[in-house]
Amino acid sequence: MRSSVYDILPLQVRRSLVKFGSDISIARRKRRLTIEMMTERLGVSKGTYLRVEKGNPSVALGVYAMALFALGLGSPFNHLADPKADDHGMLLDEENLPQRIRVKKEPSAR
Repeated sequence: MRSSVYDILPLQVRRSLVKFGSDISIARRKRRLTIEMMTERLGVSKGTYLRVEKGNPSVALGVYAMALFALGLGSPFNHLADPKADDHGMLLDEENLPQRIRVKKEPSAR
């Protein structure tokens, strides 16, 4: 049964998830790991793991992260949405800078 999440995802996102799942499958096979070995390492059912390799959007992000870790691919989510690498966000910050800076005058002592 297909998730309702799948129906609302943009095509570009769906395609990137399918590629991501395929990449995980290739990485597993390169390491000569069976599906059963991966399910043990991830602590998930065979069905859940097969959905990972298909790029199913209903699988929890933690399962994808654990799959990458089990394959020795580290923690790729560390810098995925890093504010320091968010060029668009930095441009938006610059747009919000004030045009002028005014110094408040202190009341004069009489």
